[in-house]
Amino acid sequence: MWSHVMEDTFDAVFGALADPTRRRILDELRARPRTTGDLAALFPGLSRFAVMKHLKVLAEAGLVIAKPQGRQVWNHLNVVPLRRAYERWVSPFADLWAASLENLRRVAEAKRNRSKS
Repeated sequence: MWSHVMEDTFDAVFGALADPTRRRILDELRARPRTTGDLAALFPGLSRFAVMKHLKVLAEAGLVIAKPQGRQVWNHLNVVPLRRAYERWVSPFADLWAASLENLRRVAEAKRNRSKS
């Protein structure tokens, strides 16, 4: 049974992922950790402040871990919330569809085999 805390966490993760700019930031962090300045440079249409606001939403959802290092803040992707969301929302449905497709394959092969006889 899922707790209210876990549901709130999923709400934050899905809310963070709803924005295309935040998804692009996560794509950039998938390759390697980046400083806030590096990320801001990758989004010339956004101010540094706007990028920082997106990073805050991602950090509050647990998707980004910000580590200050001297005058810079390094942002790291945290895949654990994504994995939890996958296990809760994607995997069970994927398994259901895979089982349905496998059954469809069996029926089609059985019909093909009967027609050859």
